[in-house]
Amino acid sequence: MKRINADQVHFRDLNEQLRNSNGEVELRNVCGQRFIAAGFSRRNIDIHGVPGNALGAYLDGATITVHGNAQDAVGDTMNEGEIIVHGNIGDATGYAMRGGKIYVKGNAGYRAGIHMKAYAEKYPVLLIGGRTGSFLGEYQAGGLIIVLGLYEGQEPIVGNFPGTGMHGGKMLIRSTCEDIRFPGQVTAQSATKEDLEQVRAHIERFCELFGYNVEEILDAPFTVVTPDSKNPYKQMYVQN
Repeated sequence: MKRINADQVHFRDLNEQLRNSNGEVELRNVCGQRFIAAGFSRRNIDIHGVPGNALGAYLDGATITVHGNAQDAVGDTMNEGEIIVHGNIGDATGYAMRGGKIYVKGNAGYRAGIHMKAYAEKYPVLLIGGRTGSFLGEYQAGGLIIVLGLYEGQEPIVGNFPGTGMHGGKMLIRSTCEDIRFPGQVTAQSATKEDLEQVRAHIERFCELFGYNVEEILDAPFTVVTPDSKNPYKQMYVQN
């Protein structure tokens, strides 16, 4: 494995060193550099430190593992690959992601999964181990968001206004969500055994990465959230 010291290295120079490296690469002393591994494919990258905004933007097949926290817009418009974060994560995680998978052990900020979409064989998955801020799945058009609620504290598992503008895809939240107010254009109901079986492989992967027991996680109520219309705002633009 090649090791690169990122201390005081500009993100353009850091990405150039990554491009000139083959196989597995370990980045040390990362501190806020943006756009790390943007557009990369066929690479394993281990990051020690805190990467800046847009980590793995447009990712096209690489695997990125962060041994700590990450900032905003991780996986922005990613197409394929895997991003694994062993800490917490900032706002707009998975913004417009259209493929690949993001696994976060801790909490996520606002607007996680905003504008997620799916097409043909591309099916993005965003799995948050802790809780999320407001506007989870805002304008979600496809793919899957899972929130497991493995955190300490009294805050709700998701913040305000989850699913606002949602018109595709699915969310599974490990909670009865009795204290959550959903917008009128989505349907929130108890997940069935079939719903959980459909996502079991993703939860197993999360447990494999972060050392949890899959049966203990699944032995809890889940709520499944789906849009109740493919065009929730049609009435705002079309006269009947």
